Amino acid sequence: MPPKTKEKRMKAGAQKKKKNSGADVEAESMHRLAVLEKELLRDQLALRRDEARRAKASEDQLKQRLQGLKAELEEARSEGKALYAEMSRQCRALQEEMETCSRQLEEEVRGLREQLEMCQKEAEAARGEAEQALGERDQSLAQLRAHEADMEAKYEEILHGSLDQLLAKLRAVKPQWDRDVLRLHARHKEQLCQFGLNPLDL
Repeated sequence: MPPKTKEKRMKAGAQKKKKNSGADVEAESMHRLAVLEKELLRDQLALRRDEARRAKASEDQLKQRLQGLKAELEEARSEGKALYAEMSRQCRALQEEMETCSRQLEEEVRGLREQLEMCQKEAEAARGEAEQALGERDQSLAQLRAHEADMEAKYEEILHGSLDQLLAKLRAVKPQWDRDVLRLHARHKEQLCQFGLNPLDL
C-alpha cells in the first residue's frame, strides 16, 4: 500500500508541476502579446500623431493659400469693379458724344434738305424764267425777222422805184448831156488848134 501511495503522490506532484509550468508559459505569452500590442499601439499612436502634424501643416498651408487666393480674388474683384466703372464711364461718355454727333448730323441734314429744296425752287424758277426769256427771244427774233423782211421788201421797192426814176431822168437828160459833150469837145478841139496842136496827135 505505501509504495503505491508514494507513487501516486509523485505522479500528482509531477502533474501539478506540469500544470504550473503550462500556466507560466501562457502567462508569459500573454505578457509578450500585451507588450507587442502596447508597442504596436505606441507605434500607431506615433504614426497618427505624425499624420496629424502633417495634416495640420497641410491645413495651415491650405488656409494660407486660401487666404492668399481670397486676397487675390478680392483684389481682382476690386480691379474688376474699377475697370467696369471706368468702362461704364467711357461708354456713357461715348454714348453722349454719339448722341451729340447724331443731333448735329440731323441738324446738318435738315439744313441741307432745306437748302436743297430752296435750290430746287430757285432752279425751277430760273428754268421758268429762262424758258420765258427764250420764248420772248424767239418771239422777238420772229418779229425782227418779219420786220426785216418787210423792211427789205420796202427798201427793195423804194430802190427799184428810185432806180426807175433815176433811169428815167438819165434818159431825159442824156440828149442834153450828149449835146453838151459834143459842144465841149468841139471847143477843146478849137482851143488846141489855136495853140497849133493836132488833137489826133494827142
